[in-house]
Amino acid sequence: MLFAAATVILIIVFLTNDRFFAWAFERHHNILSWYIRPLFIIPIVIFAFKKSLAGIFASIFALFTSMFWFPAPEKASPWVLEFLAFEMDYLKGEWNLAKVLATIAVPVFFIMLLASAWQRKPVWLLGVIVGAAVLKSAWSVAFGGEAGFAVLAPAVVGLAICVGGLDFYFYKKKNTGKE
Repeated sequence: MLFAAATVILIIVFLTNDRFFAWAFERHHNILSWYIRPLFIIPIVIFAFKKSLAGIFASIFALFTSMFWFPAPEKASPWVLEFLAFEMDYLKGEWNLAKVLATIAVPVFFIMLLASAWQRKPVWLLGVIVGAAVLKSAWSVAFGGEAGFAVLAPAVVGLAICVGGLDFYFYKKKNTGKE
């Protein structure tokens, strides 16, 4: 529960402390953070499969903090700069019903991901992971304009690694009988 509480506190501080928000986004300009974040889906799913709340919440905490693990880049691509400016405006701008509903998609994704893994429903799990990657990419392009295309390569690479990594895990588990 410590990691769950830490994640909630991190999100609150992120959204309410302008200095921390700016510091985190400077580091999020480093494209490595875009590639690493989807990889945390693998341990989240494995820990849900093992029914380990500590592992799930530690992995979710790592996913959220990975946004600022890397140093700010000396130079970022124009699409990255434009897309992150859009995301910053989105997060700090005026909230309306449409934005609230779109934002609810994040916890809904985690609930669906965890439920499909916890209940050992691999087809649902695959659908949730693929659906999230497609929806995140579509949202990025639809609302971020041309700069939203900056998300596509990390999304596709992350999706391929997640699906491949989980397929390997479940194949190995099936063939060895070990978790």
